[in-house]
Amino acid sequence: MVSISKKQVLTVLVTVAVLLCIPLVAMQFSPEVNWDMVDFGVAALLLAGFGLLISFLLSQPLTRKYRWGLITGIVLLFLLLWAEMAVGLFGSPLAGS
Repeated sequence: MVSISKKQVLTVLVTVAVLLCIPLVAMQFSPEVNWDMVDFGVAALLLAGFGLLISFLLSQPLTRKYRWGLITGIVLLFLLLWAEMAVGLFGSPLAGS
């Protein structure tokens, strides 16, 4: 079983931190972006979790088709979950109030 290296974990975490700087900077210039600590925490968990899962899959000895199929599915799941939490596409409790 192949595992991900410390360098890959660090790369994912730095990428998450850089991505979270986007809404942080946007909050300084626009009142329409209004994230609190919970929003940043949930975003960090989602981005890091999905990023580490993709890094793990990339390190596995899978066929190219199978690996990219799994990664495509994971990215689509991430986008659906993010959209549901942001605007409530399906009206689930995840959408908030």
